[in-house]
Amino acid sequence: MALETRLDATSKTLTVIISGRFDFGIHQEFRKATELAESGVSSIIVDMGRVDYLDSSALGMLLVLRDKVGESKSAVRIKNAKPEVRKILEIANFNKLFTLE
Repeated sequence: MALETRLDATSKTLTVIISGRFDFGIHQEFRKATELAESGVSSIIVDMGRVDYLDSSALGMLLVLRDKVGESKSAVRIKNAKPEVRKILEIANFNKLFTLE
């Protein structure tokens, strides 16, 4: 599975774990995760530790997810991005829109 979600009802935190290619191929799965974000979640962690590749559609999906939770930089945290993935996020100025950990 390319995408796994975990919802912590106590802290109202949704964790989205992505593996392999983060591209349009997981759009439907990511959309389901976005729907979970609409159910009272206060923060989202996107764990990209297993992501080997991401493209512009992945960047768009992250922006949609951010819009669902709120436009606070801390509402969506991107964790564990490999250096090559983090570089793409920084080139796209996502470090100004999201918290990169």
